[in-house]
Amino acid sequence: MIKNARFIKSAASFGDCIVSEFPQIAVVGKSNVGKSSFINAITDEPKLARTSKDPGRTRLINYFLIDEKFILTDLPGYGYAKVSQAEKQKWAKLIETYLEKEPMLAHVFFLVDVRHNPTVDDLVMYNYLFHCSIPYTVVATKSDKIAKSKLVNYKKNLAAIFKVGKDNIITVSSLTGHGKDEVLARIDQIIENTKITKEDEEE
Repeated sequence: MIKNARFIKSAASFGDCIVSEFPQIAVVGKSNVGKSSFINAITDEPKLARTSKDPGRTRLINYFLIDEKFILTDLPGYGYAKVSQAEKQKWAKLIETYLEKEPMLAHVFFLVDVRHNPTVDDLVMYNYLFHCSIPYTVVATKSDKIAKSKLVNYKKNLAAIFKVGKDNIITVSSLTGHGKDEVLARIDQIIENTKITKEDEEE
């Protein structure tokens, strides 16, 4: 359970990124996948991350300090059609630079819409995370839009496309709270592994 979550700052470029000893868990996904709602749901803070009916609202890197233990990093949403190609490239460069150069990045929550096959942009992101050996968890949002009896099949479909076991995909709903406990358990695991790794490096 997350007890305290607060916004720290936003960064428009990697040079503006926060310098901290806290491990960071990044949230990535396309513009309308529900990143802000996901962050608000798992932190129990409905207004922590700004939500909007219009996709493409997150254009900066937003940092949230969680329980004085780690930082949740909300990266710009990709794939938004109603911006210029130059703006898309700017967001893509910001995301890529962060993922490549942030020394405190411990894990990525890779959000996709459970109802649909991954977009081309989703597959680009998946391949980037895989080939760069960045630890990630696939989080399938909007599970409340699928009948419970059919959710397993949708999950299997995503698992086949991403070539992971279906247990490596967490289905969530920001509306009903489905999957929240599983996400929080994964966070605990990530932070614990980060502590172990740091202790091993110090020995």
